[in-house]
Amino acid sequence: MKTASSGVRDAASSFDSLEKTMESAGNSPLTAPIHGLRATPTSRLPYQRNVVLRSYVLDRPEGNIIVYNSPGVSEAAAAIRELGTPARLLINHGHESMYGQPDLDVPIWVHEADRAEVAQSLEVTGTFEGRGMIGADLEVIPTPGHTAGTASFLWDNGTHRFLFTGDFIWIEDGEWKAVVLSPELRPEYLDSLALVRELDFDVLVPWGTTDEEVPFGVVADESEKHRRIDAIIDRVRAGGAR
Repeated sequence: MKTASSGVRDAASSFDSLEKTMESAGNSPLTAPIHGLRATPTSRLPYQRNVVLRSYVLDRPEGNIIVYNSPGVSEAAAAIRELGTPARLLINHGHESMYGQPDLDVPIWVHEADRAEVAQSLEVTGTFEGRGMIGADLEVIPTPGHTAGTASFLWDNGTHRFLFTGDFIWIEDGEWKAVVLSPELRPEYLDSLALVRELDFDVLVPWGTTDEEVPFGVVADESEKHRRIDAIIDRVRAGGAR
């Protein structure tokens, strides 16, 4: 079994070669920040212009899956098709629907609690409610708090364990932060943070990061993961939004 320390060495090596990897992608709009993980072109959050968003294509033998909806999916649609017809587009939370239906024939799945919002702009194929697996490598984990239907996705590609958290945990100027929008959901947010604190992952992959950030967060070890998430818990428990 891969240890946390070996995971960070692998991820750090990927980080060091990030620019080289992106340059080697040729004319494809997809880049590969870490082996097996393909990122779409970036888009800017319309109401916070220093935040850039990405969608991701998970390179899986059981069928590629797209995580997060963004304009980059349509921009990279041809390149995504060349990799094989994607099995699903997984929505982390309802706000991703603001970008509308992507120019790609792909089944869209979202948590049941955010279905109504998403269905106003996207053709929803299916929903999930509790924790569950998609194949043997990808777990759906409800993490309500940012919205009632926020769900995170934990993907083990054999080298890394990627946790896709959307806006539930994002990266602002190098720091992991929350986005609390509803005081009524604060208790659920805290419960979700406590759940994620104990998950086994070595790379955090949010929907958005601030300008010039690497689009993922490497977890050096359990103590770093706990320290970063505990800092969020302390702020949210104290009534903060981040």
